[in-house]
Amino acid sequence: MVLLDSLWFIVVASLLGGYAFVFGILRRVNEWYYVGRVGKTQYPLPPGDLGWPFLGNMHTFLKAFKSDPDSFIYDLVSRYGRTGMYRTYLFGSPSIIVCSPETCRKVLTDEEQFKLGYPASTMALTGKRSFHGISNEEHKRLRRLTTSPITGHEALSMYIGLIEGIAVKLLDELSSMNMPCEFLTEMRKFAFAVITTIFVGSDYDHVDLGLVENLYTHLNRGMKSLAINLPGFAFHKALKARKKLMKLLQALVDRKRRNNNRETKMRKDMMDLLMEVKDEVGWKLQDEDIIDLLLVFLLAGHESSAHGILWTIIYLMEHPYVLHKAKKEQEQIMERRPSTQKGLNLKEIKQMEYLSKVIDETLRRTSISFANFRQAKVDVNINGYTIPKGWKVLVWNRGVHMDPETYVNPKEYDPSRWENYKARAGSFLPFGLGSRFCPGSDLAKLEITIFLHHFLLNYRMERINPECPVTYLPVPRPSDNCLARIIKAT
Repeated sequence: MVLLDSLWFIVVASLLGGYAFVFGILRRVNEWYYVGRVGKTQYPLPPGDLGWPFLGNMHTFLKAFKSDPDSFIYDLVSRYGRTGMYRTYLFGSPSIIVCSPETCRKVLTDEEQFKLGYPASTMALTGKRSFHGISNEEHKRLRRLTTSPITGHEALSMYIGLIEGIAVKLLDELSSMNMPCEFLTEMRKFAFAVITTIFVGSDYDHVDLGLVENLYTHLNRGMKSLAINLPGFAFHKALKARKKLMKLLQALVDRKRRNNNRETKMRKDMMDLLMEVKDEVGWKLQDEDIIDLLLVFLLAGHESSAHGILWTIIYLMEHPYVLHKAKKEQEQIMERRPSTQKGLNLKEIKQMEYLSKVIDETLRRTSISFANFRQAKVDVNINGYTIPKGWKVLVWNRGVHMDPETYVNPKEYDPSRWENYKARAGSFLPFGLGSRFCPGSDLAKLEITIFLHHFLLNYRMERINPECPVTYLPVPRPSDNCLARIIKAT
């Protein structure tokens, strides 16, 4: 009996030892392959590990983002110290995560040594000719020619009435419903109506917003997924959505060309501008170029606004003092308004100083985009570490925004932290930094501000499932899309 027990112990110990040996070998394969290929460098690579073959650290990343996304970066800091740079393997590539303001600023502003490095799924879904796919030189030229209508409050002042009209109508409709609504879904419709009107103009009436919004939801969910084109995977569904969106946008371009041949308009929308763009030698954008650009403009133009409104209202409902102070500011603006004035104007929006802080705190606390993606063109030395040529660089916005050394008590929602505070470069990245800074940031904040102005004055929200879990990918949202009642003040 003793002999049998001893044999059993030896067998179990051998199996466990063999498993540990194989486990350890597999865990080192990526390290040996990718780090070995880098060869000898002047400075060491940042600390970290590249995880499993093919999968890397995606399992750890996805597990963290199911419930506590900040645990991913906090774990790296705990294991390797506050270096601000860590090596990993995510989205199919060996990568360096940067998460200190200084390193983020360096990567996002240095176009000589870094280029865009989005995952294969993002590149496939946005298209070769979108802002994600073109060179820095092409990007600068197109940005200069096409984004002037949505950059700066002065340029955007012409859209205040448009945004206000859509917001007032929607809030009235939602408060008149006899049943709860998915508030995030309604905010997406609101933001999409605004961005579509601005970019497509009079042809907006020919767009099925419900269909297009649904297609964009699928497209967005596949943007940073694994590029696996098989049924059941997010990327597969996103590719199908892109194909349908391309067909719809092509129909809009065709309609534009027919109408522009028959009439001359005093005011041009974004699609008109894209169709008229010429380079120095007279070369014009092809339909594929226009459609790829529109696809990304429309995606980015409604996601940030919709989620910004959603989370600001959720935080306001959870923090009565902040709600009271923000509401009081809007009431004071209305009290100063001349009786002959109808609707908001740019001067009043600039007076909403506290509301601006509320919105900035929402953008910091929520981190709608968890990272910006770059790729090293050459071996780059930063802070005594080497970023190898060809490796992806993930500027971890969420890590910066939730760093206790940059923001005291980062998990606390506190708009007062922005009083007499000027964020240093690289410490506040909701819309990126450098030449690739999101051109629609001013439009997004304007939409959020106008919607909140009317909500604060006349409405409140009651969530049906306030304790429901939050889904963090591709962007943070309540799992029930914030099922709620919008109640008009009496």
